[in-house]
Amino acid sequence: TLSDARNQILQINLDKMSDDVSGQTVVDPKGYLTDLNSLKINSSAEIGDIKKARLLYKSVTSTNPKHAPGWIAAARLEEVAGRLTQARVLIEKGCEACPENEDVWLEAARLQSSENAKRVLARAVKHIPKSVKLWLFAADLETSDSANRTRVLRRALEFIPNSVKLWQALIELEENEDDAKVLLARATECVPHSVEMWLALARLETYDNAKIVLNKARKALPAESRIWIAACRLEEAQGNLNILNGIMKKACKVLSKANVIIDRNTWIKHATDAEDTGAPKTCAAILHATLKVGVEDIDRKRTWVDDAVSCEKSGHIAAARAIFSYTLATFPTEEWIWIKYVALERSQGDPTNVQNVLTEAVSNCPESEVLWLMAAKETWLVGNVPGARGIIQQAFQAGHSSERMWLAAAKLEWENEEFSRAGAVLSKARERASTAKVWMKSALLERELGNYDKEENLVIEALAIFPEFDKLWMMAGQCAERKNEIATARKRYLNGLEKCPHSTPMWMLAAHLEEKYSSVVKARSVLEMSRLKNPRNATLWLQAVRFEERNNEHDLALSLLSKGLQECPHSGELWAEQIFMVPKPEQSAKSKDALTNCDNDAHVILAIAKLFWRNRKSKLAKKWFERAVTVNPDFGDAWGTYYKFLTSRKKSKEALGELVNRCQKADPHHGDTWCKVSKRTENSRKAAKDLIEKVAKEIEFEV
Repeated sequence: TLSDARNQILQINLDKMSDDVSGQTVVDPKGYLTDLNSLKINSSAEIGDIKKARLLYKSVTSTNPKHAPGWIAAARLEEVAGRLTQARVLIEKGCEACPENEDVWLEAARLQSSENAKRVLARAVKHIPKSVKLWLFAADLETSDSANRTRVLRRALEFIPNSVKLWQALIELEENEDDAKVLLARATECVPHSVEMWLALARLETYDNAKIVLNKARKALPAESRIWIAACRLEEAQGNLNILNGIMKKACKVLSKANVIIDRNTWIKHATDAEDTGAPKTCAAILHATLKVGVEDIDRKRTWVDDAVSCEKSGHIAAARAIFSYTLATFPTEEWIWIKYVALERSQGDPTNVQNVLTEAVSNCPESEVLWLMAAKETWLVGNVPGARGIIQQAFQAGHSSERMWLAAAKLEWENEEFSRAGAVLSKARERASTAKVWMKSALLERELGNYDKEENLVIEALAIFPEFDKLWMMAGQCAERKNEIATARKRYLNGLEKCPHSTPMWMLAAHLEEKYSSVVKARSVLEMSRLKNPRNATLWLQAVRFEERNNEHDLALSLLSKGLQECPHSGELWAEQIFMVPKPEQSAKSKDALTNCDNDAHVILAIAKLFWRNRKSKLAKKWFERAVTVNPDFGDAWGTYYKFLTSRKKSKEALGELVNRCQKADPHHGDTWCKVSKRTENSRKAAKDLIEKVAKEIEFEV
């Protein structure tokens, strides 16, 4: 009943508070009633379970008193029930019944106070003097006096001199380095199988003595690889780098003779551990000696490069360098491996290392045009223009006379405002590598220099050779427009569209020409024809919609937009346009529809960011702007609009500067406004960091 349960609870608590001396109590009469109020009253079912368990354990200890786990379980039951005194009595009986069992003694010590536990353990070690656990427990009890703790451990070692744990515990207590050396020397005599003791002693010794210690360790433990690694680290610390590879090669031979098998992942772990402890040359020596382990010849390239990439991802750059170095020493003509190695060095931000790797790469792979171009670019980026010229000249001598090489040579001169040199390079390029792009770049150079007649002559000459290159036709039409020869421009665009009917930019230029100089009807006709020739082209649908909007045909624009979305349901550009064309109450719903159809489209994300900006929800706007530039870093309009937003919020120069730096790193090339600004003659050679503010100013958006 509940009454019986309460009586049982009261008895338990009285037992818990009673002292070891029979008949005495430590009950505080004033606080007793308060304590009772805070008691957790167990249910009668729980009390019944305790009684059943007690009877069961009593049966176990009675029938088999030498069974130590029974005594321990019985004592813990009483402890859980709150009868600590009864638990101590039971475990004491267990100690008497099982004096050779260390677990019983440990449990007895745990249940006692600190001082009583010491007495229990003193009795215990008399029965089991070689129990490491008992001695360590006894040492742990001496928390306030390190001298007593040391004395306990020294006494323990008299009985168990071959215990590594006891030696380690004793050595950790020593604060004096000389005393620690003495203890370690003795430990290596008593436990010569412990590699940790040998290595700890070697670390404390001088260079000469450390070599002696490691030689002794090697003889005592011929199958232990860590001793050889410690020898490498010792020599690296002394600057003897030329012998590290020899030590590790010898280590592999000795371990092999001792039939020690260490898998490649373990060797790589040893190498990365060495790097973590400040020994990069030891790391390299380990890898150079062991990379062949467990790898078939046919799999070496793939496996080793994967290992290098894995090390790079985990932050072990020295290990990745060592693997690439070894791999390329074995396969020096593999261009793709050199490119990955260059990418590693570039990610570390040291231009000197990048140039050194590329110099070695082009000497081993002189037939690789990509490596020559990379070497020239990296040299140019550090400001060494003559060096970059020299590299390109060497590439020409090595037989590389492709379009890319000639254009790289021209760009080097062009970017450094050596226009006469650039013109000479492009002139040679037209003779030796005559391609449409070479001719186009030649014409663009003349345009930048203001030589419009030369530009037009080059374009006309190029069109005779490359009539199907749409950019030449567009440049030809623009030349005529610049001279206000509208009929000529129209003719050139139409001729170009006959040759290149799928050129979207040329259709747009032709329509713009008609809209500006002729009539809206003709422009609309051109746009309709473009969509017939190029079905499912979202860009042309978008241009048609914007054309009608410019000419105040809002209903027609909406109709075209609806048709465009039916034909191109996953076009982010069209969905983004629709968000701002519908009435304000519908914009939120249209935004959800756009996300459903184009979840990760930068145009849609940018439109939603602008919508939040317009609704004065700056935090949400900033979040969506961030998402836009993250989803598609090449989308320049997102960067420009984000910059405009931060400017309107009067953000600090530091915040704007950070955004500009991120934009420069992303180096965007797409976006309507971005392309319009970047392709102007005065901006043709400007970097992204110089363009972002100009783009922001030209983006039209009313808050």
